Amino acid sequence: MHLSPFKLERHFAKYEFTARYLLCSSDCESLSVGDLLALEPGSDEALQRHWLGYTESEGAPSLRQEIARIYTTIRPEQVLVHSGAEEAIFLFMHALLQTGDHVVVHWPCYQSLFEIAKSAGAEVTFWEARESNSWALDLDELKRLLKPNTRAVVVNTPHNPTGYLMPRPDFLVLNALCQEHGILLFCDEVYRELEYDPASRLPSACDLNPLAVSLGVMSKTYGLAGLRIGWIATRNADIYNRMAVLKDYTTICNSAPSEFLSELALRHREALAARNLQIIQSNLALLDDFFTRRVDCFSWVRPKAGPIAFPRLLKGDVESFCDELVHESGVLLLPGSMYDHPGNHFRVGFARQNMPEALDKLDKFLGSIPI
Repeated sequence: MHLSPFKLERHFAKYEFTARYLLCSSDCESLSVGDLLALEPGSDEALQRHWLGYTESEGAPSLRQEIARIYTTIRPEQVLVHSGAEEAIFLFMHALLQTGDHVVVHWPCYQSLFEIAKSAGAEVTFWEARESNSWALDLDELKRLLKPNTRAVVVNTPHNPTGYLMPRPDFLVLNALCQEHGILLFCDEVYRELEYDPASRLPSACDLNPLAVSLGVMSKTYGLAGLRIGWIATRNADIYNRMAVLKDYTTICNSAPSEFLSELALRHREALAARNLQIIQSNLALLDDFFTRRVDCFSWVRPKAGPIAFPRLLKGDVESFCDELVHESGVLLLPGSMYDHPGNHFRVGFARQNMPEALDKLDKFLGSIPI
C-alpha cells in the first residue's frame, strides 16, 4: 500500500495552530466539555462515573441507537462507529476494493476519498464539479464514466469545498442508477443538517438505497471535532461486516469518554446544528457583501449548504496570495492546489464566531497590496 502525502492535512499541520485567524475551517464553532455537559442536568456526575475500560468495537449500543435516530430506516445494529470520518473512509475503501476495480469520485474533494481507493489498487475516475455550472454534477457524464468493473461511486453532498447541494431529483436518480448497476454508493453526508433552506435537505443515501453507505461525523455539523467520533450507516450487511472485521486492525474500539459525550450531544443535535447554522447564516451575509464589493478580485458562487465555499482569485497566483496573507495578516485561507485543483480557487470557512474579524483583516490586506 502506498499513500501520497495528504496535502490539505500537511498544510493545516503547518498553520492551524499558529495562524490567528482560520478563515478556511471546514468545521463549525466548537464547545467546551462544560458547555456540552450543561445541556443535561446530571451529565457531569454521569461522566465521572463512566467506565474507562474497552468499549464495544461496533460502538456503544446506546450511542448507536442515538445515531440511528438521524435516519428513517436504520437500526442501531446497522451503525458502525469509528474514530472520526477518516477511519470510516479508510476501512470502506479497503473493505470493498482491490486491484482491477474502478471507482468514480465526485471531485474536487477531500483527498482521502480518492487517495485511499488508489492505495487499494483501484482505478479512480473523477466526476468533476465545475464552477461554470455552479459546481453542479452532470448525471449524463456519470453514466459515461461507469465501467463494467465500477464498484463504487463516491459523492459528498453538501459538498466540501464548494458548498454545493445536489437537488433532490438528481439525488434520487443517482441512487437509482447505482442500484440498477449493482454499484455501491458511498455518500459523505458530514454537512447534512446545515442546509440554508431546510426544505432542500436530502434524505440520507442509506435510507433510499439498500446498497448505499452514509458517512457521518461529530466534527462538522455539530462542531465537536475533538471527540474524534464518526460512523457509517448502511443496510448493506456485506460491506458492514467487512468493515467491522478490518476495524480490528485499526482502532479496535473507540474512546469511552468520547462515545459518552457524543451520545449526549446527539440527544441535542438539533439545537447544536441550529446554533452553528445561525453563525453560518450571519457570517454568510457578511461574505455576500464582501464579494459584492470585491468583484474586481474574486469570483463567488454562493454555497447552498454547509460552512465552506470555493471562491476564485481573479488576479495573481492563489498560492502566493494565501502565503502572503497568512504571514502578513495571520489569516489562513486554503489554496485550491491543496485539492490538486488548477482553477486559482481557495476555500473559505465561515462557521467560526471570529469570522467577522478575520474577514476585516482580509479586507484590509487587500487594500494594502496591488491587485
